[in-house]
Amino acid sequence: MNRKYFISSLVASGAIFSTFKSWANHLVKEEISKIKIPPYLKPGDTIGITSPAGSISLAGIQPAVQLMESWGYKTTIGSTIGKKDFTYGGTDKERLEDLQQLLDNPVIKAIMCARGGYGIVRIIDQLDFTEFIKHPKWLIGFSDVTVLHCHINQNFGIATLHSKMCNSFPDDWAKAEPIQISTILSIRQALAGEDFKYTAPIAQSNRLGRAEGVLIGGNLSIIASNSGTKSDLDTTGKILFLEDTSEYLYNLDRMFWNLKRTGKLAHLAGLIIGGFSAKPDDPGEIFGKTIEEIVMEKIKGYNYPVCFNFPSGHQRANFALKCGTRHLLEVGNGGSMLSSLK
Repeated sequence: MNRKYFISSLVASGAIFSTFKSWANHLVKEEISKIKIPPYLKPGDTIGITSPAGSISLAGIQPAVQLMESWGYKTTIGSTIGKKDFTYGGTDKERLEDLQQLLDNPVIKAIMCARGGYGIVRIIDQLDFTEFIKHPKWLIGFSDVTVLHCHINQNFGIATLHSKMCNSFPDDWAKAEPIQISTILSIRQALAGEDFKYTAPIAQSNRLGRAEGVLIGGNLSIIASNSGTKSDLDTTGKILFLEDTSEYLYNLDRMFWNLKRTGKLAHLAGLIIGGFSAKPDDPGEIFGKTIEEIVMEKIKGYNYPVCFNFPSGHQRANFALKCGTRHLLEVGNGGSMLSSLK
């Protein structure tokens, strides 16, 4: 090879790499500048409680109210608590108005959804986020609340908190199991702005690697049903977290095909698979694939890290995650770690 050509090629490749690195750093800085993190809570701040999906009694939220007040926060109980309209925590109009007034009230610094269930999709397009955008506050919950996480993260770039809700707080804190205590305390830590590092055990299907990016996601059923709506997620360059419960394996397969066909799995920075509990196959209708096989089939050809068995979802190990903020995912031979980044 011509020596002068070889040297000039090295110089050129170095310049290209330097340019690419500079461009990548610029994209990261641009992404960070777009992230809006609501103010972290301090003692005396008020948390509003509402039930925009399923119904819950006033007694059902008392353990959460008592514990959050012991942390130094005030609580305001929305009008939907104690209401019931079939499976819902009030009519669509009542649930819409209750959530809207908490979004608009400047005294409220965080909104905790009392429980999941179903119903937020029925009111999401009627919500007015004008005041919320001006004065962001933490929106807390998971399961059906994924509708709100996706809509807020995607449209406004405002961070939200994927975590347990009022109906998951232990009735007697003194008798709570260690995993209950640690997951509930993770809510307090997240609201106070503390950094976190969560670990997951070794899983045979893990794909090793390291990724930085904005964490988004939540319940698979909700994310798949959001396709084509105003709440649809752009997953490019993101770390996608997924969980679900009580679904047949064939239905999980269908939803992962939805993510595959809509391009949501093609350009991820990383993928996190949380708790997945499938319904038993019907007699004579054996599906024949595990959740790991379902996932890995859809991401063949992609090289990003993949973590299975992450401690979040419809399970006791359901740690708080700040959706819409940057995280570091590390998947190694000894297990996985997810760390919050500034």
